[in-house]
Amino acid sequence: MVNTEAFIKRLEELLQYYSLSASALADRIGVQRSSISHLLSGRNKPSLDFVMRVVKTFPEVNLYWLLNGKGSFPQSTDHKKPQPPTPASEKTVLTKSGQDIE
Repeated sequence: MVNTEAFIKRLEELLQYYSLSASALADRIGVQRSSISHLLSGRNKPSLDFVMRVVKTFPEVNLYWLLNGKGSFPQSTDHKKPQPPTPASEKTVLTKSGQDIE
């Protein structure tokens, strides 16, 4: 059984680490924004689907840490904060001798 209050604190730590709002987290893991709000308020308990979406989306999140506080966060050994992903719609355009190269 997951201690909901402790889970909320770990979820808030995750939000702070990634500099995400609750809405941004919901969008990243593909759940409704109200789901995050209900979790953070303690109204709802985390579902298995929710937990697995978080772990799949954020590889630095240790499943056992998220569920019961055992282990470490971030899970990576270098403890380096990951850079936010670049949107796929952005392209880098290089120029060479006056010609655009994509």
